[in-house]
Amino acid sequence: MSRTHALVAGGLGVIGRNLVTHLADEAGWEVTALSRRSPDFETSARYLSVDLEDAEATRAALAGAGPFTHVFYAAYQEGRDMQAQVAVNLAMLENCVTAAEAASPGLQRVLLYEGAKYYGAHLGAFPTPAREDDPRVMPPMFYYDQEDWLAAYSEGKAWDRVVLRPDVVCGFAIGNPMNLAMVIAVYAAICKELGLPLRFPGSATCYGKLAQVTDAAQLARGSAWAATGAPGGTAYNLTNGDVFRWSHLWKRIAASLEMDPGEPMPISLSEMMADKGPLWERIKAKYGLADVPFDKVAAWGFGDFIFNCDWDVISSTTRIRQAGFGTVVDSEAMFLRLVNEFRERKIIP
Repeated sequence: MSRTHALVAGGLGVIGRNLVTHLADEAGWEVTALSRRSPDFETSARYLSVDLEDAEATRAALAGAGPFTHVFYAAYQEGRDMQAQVAVNLAMLENCVTAAEAASPGLQRVLLYEGAKYYGAHLGAFPTPAREDDPRVMPPMFYYDQEDWLAAYSEGKAWDRVVLRPDVVCGFAIGNPMNLAMVIAVYAAICKELGLPLRFPGSATCYGKLAQVTDAAQLARGSAWAATGAPGGTAYNLTNGDVFRWSHLWKRIAASLEMDPGEPMPISLSEMMADKGPLWERIKAKYGLADVPFDKVAAWGFGDFIFNCDWDVISSTTRIRQAGFGTVVDSEAMFLRLVNEFRERKIIP
């Protein structure tokens, strides 16, 4: 093969979209991205509509699109419960990797994305800073099944694997509401339209705890490094490399939007935003915003979870720094940059 050819599964999510842009339009890779939707932006990458739950359709699609040198697996599917979530996400990974391997005699590496739930961040307080070899928590947890299958399947193969564990990935992606920066931006736009201060909507305890996020652009750069420069067969935490407290950051976000931060007031965003669809339609019309449906613009339940983490959420980035990826992003600057980008792209006023 004359150059690297990346297969990106989940090519329009907040991870995949930014990874595709970085690899195809900045790093000069050949990129084939998989998504059930078509891209809404210009890119040199090729997008294929593939249902990864369908093994035969996946194999047929990738047979014609390959061969690939690298697979980046960022696809995700909700399940009706945790067991169903394990089943569907494991099947999708198996279908994607086996089909890519069959089409790619020169396959070099498969990269799998996980997150801080690996350490039990979704269950409550956990030992911090979390290290890659920390004990697992009680399953079911689809990360474990995916990682174990990939480790076993890659054994003895000419290609190897790398696992990346970002946390709370923030970036630009339309129609993918699992994006904390977008939750904050849309919540702020609604508060401002109603003449309300930008009150922190979570718990008072969370307001003072240490938190971390991962800039999607940082993750894209780290992914390119992990594909070609990282020692294989292991996992790496990949965050911005810093930590912050909402009590400081929230005031800076409010100031950037010319809003009064007010005093924190714990509310359920899921409940309070349930009736705001008509208001969002009026805001879009009033300010000429992009026509993103209200149910696709922000994941309020995700915001409720993050803003009520009454414990520090910190992952150690020592391993990835020692391995050679030492880039650090200022998370406060990242949030302000993304809010401005959302304005420029007419997602918020």
